[in-house]
Amino acid sequence: MADGHAKRVLSVLGDGAAPALSPIAASWRRCLTQHHLDPENRKPPETLSGLELRVAQERMGSFLAAAQDNLDALFQAVGDAGCCVLLTDAEGVPVDRRGAEGDDPVFRRWGLWQGAVWSEAREGTNGIGTCLAEQRVLTVHRDQHFHTRNIGLSCTVAPLFDPHGRLAGALDVSSCRPGLDNLTGMVERIVTDAARRIEARAFREAFPTARIVLLAETGGERASVPMLAVDGDDLVIGATRAARTALRLTDESLRRGLASPDRSADLDEAERAAIRRALSQAGGNVSAAAGLLGLSRATLNRKLKRLGLERGREFQ
Repeated sequence: MADGHAKRVLSVLGDGAAPALSPIAASWRRCLTQHHLDPENRKPPETLSGLELRVAQERMGSFLAAAQDNLDALFQAVGDAGCCVLLTDAEGVPVDRRGAEGDDPVFRRWGLWQGAVWSEAREGTNGIGTCLAEQRVLTVHRDQHFHTRNIGLSCTVAPLFDPHGRLAGALDVSSCRPGLDNLTGMVERIVTDAARRIEARAFREAFPTARIVLLAETGGERASVPMLAVDGDDLVIGATRAARTALRLTDESLRRGLASPDRSADLDEAERAAIRRALSQAGGNVSAAAGLLGLSRATLNRKLKRLGLERGREFQ
């Protein structure tokens, strides 16, 4: 497969309609025409120095701290399948990771390690770099990678957005073993739920005195939770990426002191609707609904109590 990979990439790119037919082919074309990469490349990823890595970690700041519990939980869910978990910055550099000690030497050889540079401009089509380029949840399996050296990898990645709606990095589950192709949907859901929880926690910590309001999902931002931070005067002082997209909010509109879309009672009703929808999708399971909303179970339970939602047998 490796011997013919570069030829296959160039053959697909010879079809002028390829970008419209395949997101992977569109990424391959970017690699060739914008990044000027060679699919035959077999060199390992570039790696930051120790000092450069520490600077990258410091730039992530509180966002990195907010991710720790979720990195542990995500690794517990996928580690037995031979996967590692990577948290990267917006440049595609892993700043933290989780992996099994027995698998770590293999992952290190592949460059799935802290400090490696996995941007699309450097490593071609790959889960981390292409997720960051397109800012969406995606999976890149084995020979969908651009560089021949990477075709043994399978990577599922979700983008991470900071409390101001900007791209902050990515959350990645990678494997060097075959067999994940049939589990793509399940792994994408697990990674997306973890990314939403990280974003939601970082958002709440960024606005510690504000009232955090959940908005109804629009379906446009899978890895972002639609949340507003509202102060005591019912002014919106913060909004996640999904909320900004849904309400067309900008940094400037928030600086001007944007009034909340409705008064508190109406915001409460909007939040009740968002929670009821999540509970319905989760079959009444509070823990699962909390994952869909990017919240901890304890936080969702507090909201259920505050909003006066009845806790019957359907809310288990």
